Amino acid sequence: MTYTIGEPVQVLDKGHITLRGVTGNDWTIVEAARVSIGAGRKGENQDKRLISYLMRHRHETPLEMADISLVVKCPIFVARQWMRHRMASYNEISGRYVELKEEVYIPENLRGVSTSNKQGSGAELHDEALLDAYRYATTTALETYRMLLDAGVAREMARAVLPVATYTEFWCKMNLRAAFNFVSLRNAPDAQHEIRIYAEHIEAMIAQFFPVVYEAWKSARSSTTLTAG
Repeated sequence: MTYTIGEPVQVLDKGHITLRGVTGNDWTIVEAARVSIGAGRKGENQDKRLISYLMRHRHETPLEMADISLVVKCPIFVARQWMRHRMASYNEISGRYVELKEEVYIPENLRGVSTSNKQGSGAELHDEALLDAYRYATTTALETYRMLLDAGVAREMARAVLPVATYTEFWCKMNLRAAFNFVSLRNAPDAQHEIRIYAEHIEAMIAQFFPVVYEAWKSARSSTTLTAG
């Protein structure tokens, strides 16, 4: 798909990711790298070779001179994983200042415990009774939140009953180096399914707006994997 600045893309049942801005391009990385020798671009072929060299040898500081800005709507538990990536800037909606939208993430199916990854998920359970229990718990929490607000309880107190399945919204700005780190960890087989969907979109955005750097990153990553194997 093609990403357009300002157009939200739906993720999960009620979430979205919206590209709000892109700073720089492939050649920004080249110019940032060559400033150390007082040079700039030297033609597309040489510039591509330089990008490949930078990615192979992990000379990643020039990647910090380009960035992407996003608006993200996701479940709180996804946001908390996301914000462990501290090489990014965030500003999130506040449940103290506004009433949060009464929206929670309802998965199509619950997943069982992984047999190989203690913190991860395994196969889908396809158990409607368990999913009904999940729906009941989240619905009850939303109803309690609304009741407390209507009774005059402060927003900062009423929000405490909301589950981490509640949707939140935040702005995120990350440089290209941080974005590659995010994608490496969150669009990986052992990442949680829900955050991985968002990471897939970020990887696709990088591929669209920084195609040369992206291909060099993939190639370097593949070489590292083969060497490790």
